Amino acid sequence: MSNSNLCRAEAATRKSLVTVHAYDVRVDISNAPKLDDPGFATQSTITFSSTVEAEETFLDFIGLEVESVVLNGRELDVGKVVQDARIALPGLASENEVTVRATAAYSRSGEGLHRFQDPADGLVYTYTQYEPADARRVFPNFEQPDLKAPFTFHVTAPAHWEVASNQPVAGRADVPPGDARPGDAAFDAAFANGSGPASACWDFAPTLPISTYITTILAGPYFKVSDHFSMVFGPDSAHAGKSLEIPLTAYCRASLADHFDTDPIFAVTKAGLAYFNELFDYPYPFGKYDQAFVPEYNLGAMENPGLVTFTEAYIHTSRATDTEYQQRANTIMHEMAHMWFGDLVTMGWWDDLWLKESFADFMGHLAVADATGWGAKSWTLFASRRKAWAYVQDQLPTTHPIVADIPDLEAAKQNFDGITYAKGASVLKQLVAYVGRDAFMAGSREYFRTHEYSNTSLTDLLAPLEAASGRDLAQWAAGWLQTAGISTLTPTLTAAEGLITSFSITQEAVDPTTGRRALRPHRLSVGLFNFGTSTDDAGRLVRTHSAAVDVAGDVTDVAALAGLPVPALIVVNDQDLSYAKVRLDPSSLKTALASVDVVEDPLARSLVWSSLWNAVRDAQLPASSYVTAVCRHAAGEPDIALLQTLADNARFAAANYCPPGTRGGVQAELLAAVERHLDQAAAGSDEQLVWARAFALLGRGSDASTERIRGLLAGEAVPSGLGVDTGLRWLLWEALAARGEATVAELDGELARKTTAETRSARTTAVAARPAEDAKAAAWEDAVVGTALTNELLSATIEGFMAGSHALLDAYVEPYFAVLADVWEKRSIEIAGRIVRGLYPARQDLEPGMDPAAHPVVVRTDAWLAENAGAAAGLRRLLVEQRDHLVRALAAQAAAGF
Repeated sequence: MSNSNLCRAEAATRKSLVTVHAYDVRVDISNAPKLDDPGFATQSTITFSSTVEAEETFLDFIGLEVESVVLNGRELDVGKVVQDARIALPGLASENEVTVRATAAYSRSGEGLHRFQDPADGLVYTYTQYEPADARRVFPNFEQPDLKAPFTFHVTAPAHWEVASNQPVAGRADVPPGDARPGDAAFDAAFANGSGPASACWDFAPTLPISTYITTILAGPYFKVSDHFSMVFGPDSAHAGKSLEIPLTAYCRASLADHFDTDPIFAVTKAGLAYFNELFDYPYPFGKYDQAFVPEYNLGAMENPGLVTFTEAYIHTSRATDTEYQQRANTIMHEMAHMWFGDLVTMGWWDDLWLKESFADFMGHLAVADATGWGAKSWTLFASRRKAWAYVQDQLPTTHPIVADIPDLEAAKQNFDGITYAKGASVLKQLVAYVGRDAFMAGSREYFRTHEYSNTSLTDLLAPLEAASGRDLAQWAAGWLQTAGISTLTPTLTAAEGLITSFSITQEAVDPTTGRRALRPHRLSVGLFNFGTSTDDAGRLVRTHSAAVDVAGDVTDVAALAGLPVPALIVVNDQDLSYAKVRLDPSSLKTALASVDVVEDPLARSLVWSSLWNAVRDAQLPASSYVTAVCRHAAGEPDIALLQTLADNARFAAANYCPPGTRGGVQAELLAAVERHLDQAAAGSDEQLVWARAFALLGRGSDASTERIRGLLAGEAVPSGLGVDTGLRWLLWEALAARGEATVAELDGELARKTTAETRSARTTAVAARPAEDAKAAAWEDAVVGTALTNELLSATIEGFMAGSHALLDAYVEPYFAVLADVWEKRSIEIAGRIVRGLYPARQDLEPGMDPAAHPVVVRTDAWLAENAGAAAGLRRLLVEQRDHLVRALAAQAAAGF
């Protein structure tokens, strides 16, 4: 195993030996605008104690060169103590100080210190991203979450830049050019025309004790806007009468300044700070609250205390739907919740990643629901998007318990998934219902007070929750946190003379990691829906009865429903209180396919659609039936998050779950419906925009849309109220390019209209999407062989490459498997993961009568896995997951018939 892949056991040994007192870190990125300079100077001075004198430990560092290592005044032989990603520290004293001078590398992958040149104006920007273990790409350190310490950063950068870190600036000094000093001609020349010195050094105040992975540096000619938050704790607070003052700043690239809508960003930020400070009754401890929206970001956001970083995709340069603004608000709230769950109290090792991510996911949706104008829409978004992600992840062969077994950093990188985030949040939502919200919050407050600035595990959280609620949570934790897989709940009813005579819920659950049954307790509600008869609800499916049920074991009888009229629709897990895959009984399935659009309650309607989609994925409902339901019933859906989900699912089902013999007809039906809905949607509505985007995406595979697409680009036949802006134009161009209807010259001309990072990526996708052998060969060369592409342009290239037909892409199946090991060995985990996932030959057709497991690509995947049993676990996990997605699609094709 590479020594860059820190093992849990090694981390535990180092934790038992080392206590870190403080870091002093100096980083000089004054050369960042010189793009041909690959690296920057970095220096760490770390004071720490050792429990055993004369023992040896090590620092972590991944960079270009280590120049010197001085331990307790003794200079070590770099050639002997530096090996790959580690710096050995032999002969420790009880108290130690080590200083390491090194050269770190600028990143193009979003890992470490990322450097980006804006194609709009040529300006250069930098920022850092570390989770789970990439601070070591910027400065030498003890890279594990349970070795917390205060950090003092000093950053030298071009003098006209904005520079920020976790804490406020304590001082700033101009740095003279070369060896010049004030009064020298060279120094004075730097101020000649008012330009000032070439560079300056920013000294930042020390942080509170935090983990390495949430330290951060932001530097560049960023545009910034400042604001301020203040509050006074109420009389019921433990901090009654105490005032809290928090400076706020928001950053973005200069070329995005005109689109930077800071008023709503600050409004959500202030609402969240007021909400969480009151809810947790623990004052925000990290001083300022900066938020930076940065380019080519690998994540949605990162919870660095005092300076949260976000993908700049949240700054909308083209028209966005209300749901997209809601998603931004949710992310702001998610990261803010981390200030307590994750930053103040941090998991000891990545096994307990859920202790921060599950909580932040749940708390983010809770805060949007309670503290913003979106209200209950937050939980509809959660049901239609986040839980759907969890359901997919939890049915893969690589699923894992929420409290996972993470033996090393490579496994930790793969574990930022739907289980850790959305399943964990779903389970917490049920836990709140189980113990009561007041008890849950009281336990959380005690957790913060007891473990502030330290590290925890599962038992540390359960103890205060048990004390606050009076419930023994050991069995709950064993069933929900420490087993894997998803429960399936199926209703069964008998009836006579129109009345229910019996009703039961059958639970099926197997932990895929052990093969044993894993039946779980579910606190849920069963809703009965009937068509309304009053003036207000005529023709609508309204809830007429609701029964609270504690599901346990194989079969649970629901006696409360006996004697009630047989309803038109039964929704198990009504109100979405539990986490389970829910089946519809035969009568409800018939009602859903015919009338799902008239289910009155938005969340119930979302749950019915979810049941239909899960049935398609499980090959229990033909994909064509789902697509037809979307064509007939999605128009007019008022919840745009749900509408977007339906459009995405229908497009995916038509392309992947329909057998080749019927696929063309289903896709034609969907395209016609989408175009019809586009023309009929209310002018300027979010629904209109959703259908316009869906039309463009479907156009990648249909010549029937070419004339209309050309017309939309030319400003002809544009529905009233639809703005064919930059974002939509590029979706339309990508559709034309994928079918060979756009030339490179046309794409370059469109790019010349407006050159931005976003349009450059879109142009990259469109060029790679062209259905020509030379286009595919060039894209493959750029993505797999070359290393010049940034993370964002790599993904854009892969997206375009995969738009090809079987005739073009079949030639790359064998080359794909041939390069896997080399890609994983030589590229960073982020870049390798994008290549392995993105280029897997996932879009395949099943021949009549063929067993999905016998498909040539499945067979080739199995052969690779057998031949490479010793390959890295992270690589094998990605291959196993991609195989499973393919087999599921082929099984759906087989079930749909030919």
